Amino acid sequence: MKQLKKSFLFALIASAVSCSKFEPSTPASNQVLDGPVYGLTADEHKQFLLGDKAFNAQIFTVENGLGPLFVATSCGSCHAGDGKGHPFTTLMRFGQPDQNGNLFLGQGGPQLQSKAIPGFLPEQLPAGATFTKLLPPANTGLGFLDAVSDADIIAWEDPADANGDGISGVANWVSLKNYVEARPYSVPQNGKYIGRFGKKASTYNLLQQTAQAYNQDIGITSTYEEIDTYSGHASDPEVSNQTVTDVVIYLKTLKAPIPRTETNEILAGKQLFITIGCASCHRPEMKTGASSIVALSNKTFHPYTDLLLHDMGAGLDDGYTEGSAKTFEWRTPPLWGLGLSKNSQGGQYYLLHDGRATSIEEAILLHGGEGDLSKEKYKSLMNDEKRKLIQFLESL
Repeated sequence: MKQLKKSFLFALIASAVSCSKFEPSTPASNQVLDGPVYGLTADEHKQFLLGDKAFNAQIFTVENGLGPLFVATSCGSCHAGDGKGHPFTTLMRFGQPDQNGNLFLGQGGPQLQSKAIPGFLPEQLPAGATFTKLLPPANTGLGFLDAVSDADIIAWEDPADANGDGISGVANWVSLKNYVEARPYSVPQNGKYIGRFGKKASTYNLLQQTAQAYNQDIGITSTYEEIDTYSGHASDPEVSNQTVTDVVIYLKTLKAPIPRTETNEILAGKQLFITIGCASCHRPEMKTGASSIVALSNKTFHPYTDLLLHDMGAGLDDGYTEGSAKTFEWRTPPLWGLGLSKNSQGGQYYLLHDGRATSIEEAILLHGGEGDLSKEKYKSLMNDEKRKLIQFLESL
């Protein structure tokens, strides 16, 4: 009997060891975009996990409030692994041909909801409406961007190109939603505040971003965004304030992307990136101000953006405006995590605001307006220099 027990125990251990060989190993933290900021308190980490569950695991159906019109059934379905979206998850915003307000709010604007629950018809683009297609962005590091001071962003503006470098970035000044509180130490101008999220920096903070996404992407109302996008009338909240807050904390405390390698070639590529002027808009370094989350306070980080709007030329003019942004202006997208973008995009890059560029080089060559000079300098590089610069970008 003892021998039988020993044999059984040996077989069990051998089986466990054998199975473990086939289990996927945990990826290194610099190979994934998700994960919390280092240094959270126990309570903050708990709320991070609750937000993670709501963001990635909660699937909406007819029974728990989906629709009747919608684009997606969960937050995570557009942001796999907290990364960039795929052309299949592209959003379409429409109906604002000038800066006087969206003329199509009564016809479903500003977002086209292309799917519907049984018994309803999905939206169609109204005749005469201007529109833009927007690829869902990566979510990581948003809390750091949220904590940058208005004073720093204003200091980076150069609307008249006073330094003569061909770059004249400006902030997008937006009106606050009635449920949004201004940040401490905000610097308003004429009753408007600096937007910093979204392709045109039209969204003020992560609460607005989250509440609008529930409402416009999934058709879910809250006390913040209570208008049913189908009927146009106020509806009972379908997601609780606590869940919205949990998701906001989750987004705010996702870690910043971690660069993967720093070889001599990559360092040479970084120097080329600076030399040809890319760093004028894609600022390599920023610092946060004070934050209610200590782990985000007064931290230096490396997002490769300036959070400003820039003229990107006629080729990237989408005919659509948000806030004070002109139709040809786009917020400088953060480049951190760029090399991991393919992980959430089916193994291929889809870059720029609408995913039209399928390689980093193609994205560079589609730059116009204020990006023209750097583009031309890139084109004049030797092939080996181009390779090093792209290798640097893929290491971010």
